[in-house]
Amino acid sequence: MASFSQQTYASRGERHQHPVAKQLFATMERKQSNLSLAADVSTKAELLALADKVGPYICVLKTHIDVISDFDTDLVEQLQALSIKHDFLIFEDRKFADIGNTVKLQYGGGVYRIADWAHITNCHVIPGEGIIQGLAEVGVPKGRGLLLLAEMSSKGMLATGAYTDKNIEMAVRNDFVFGFIGSRRFTEERDLVTMTPGVGLHASGDALGQQYRTPELIITENGSDVIIVGRGIYGPGKDAVAEAQRYREAGWNAYLKRLE
Repeated sequence: MASFSQQTYASRGERHQHPVAKQLFATMERKQSNLSLAADVSTKAELLALADKVGPYICVLKTHIDVISDFDTDLVEQLQALSIKHDFLIFEDRKFADIGNTVKLQYGGGVYRIADWAHITNCHVIPGEGIIQGLAEVGVPKGRGLLLLAEMSSKGMLATGAYTDKNIEMAVRNDFVFGFIGSRRFTEERDLVTMTPGVGLHASGDALGQQYRTPELIITENGSDVIIVGRGIYGPGKDAVAEAQRYREAGWNAYLKRLE
């Protein structure tokens, strides 16, 4: 069988056993979009307005819910309604990093009750495999999915080498995991999705160490599946709708080129 990265999103979705992966691939194919919006804004109004404007062009909305200064349960309800209206999944970029029992409480309860509304979340495996098991106890009954932070997009990041290899090993043997945050396809042992942050139409960086790579490098050459874009779409002076359309087109064309 061809490498997973040489297969269409539709065919991968049809065969996939993970409910979130199936839903994600179907959404990507339906919308012809492998674009995730990183909505790093700080108010409820900004987040809802951005999700509503850009929602038609994305497959995943990525949030940092703990930076929203006026968070309330109505925000969650409106985000869920927008995800249905515009046909996208919600990814709460929580980056859990504690022992299994603690992350169970953080994921399932607290102020944010992330597992109730986020299709996807993620974690570091620094605490060991128990973190995956703890999150799975909450997420599996709700049909949720987990990404492992195999790499990050910042300069000097320590998630490399043997640490990345351990992420891959844990992902392969834990069914709750359906993919990675990283810059490339990592394994052929299971069909695991890769979502890649730090993507820009022009490779560059910022003053805080973020490094940007182009959609063609990430999707066509590296075999990743989803590009994550934030300020490149809604930064100062940008037309968010026009930029989202540009990134969706660039990401989808890079995917079609990969299939050639």
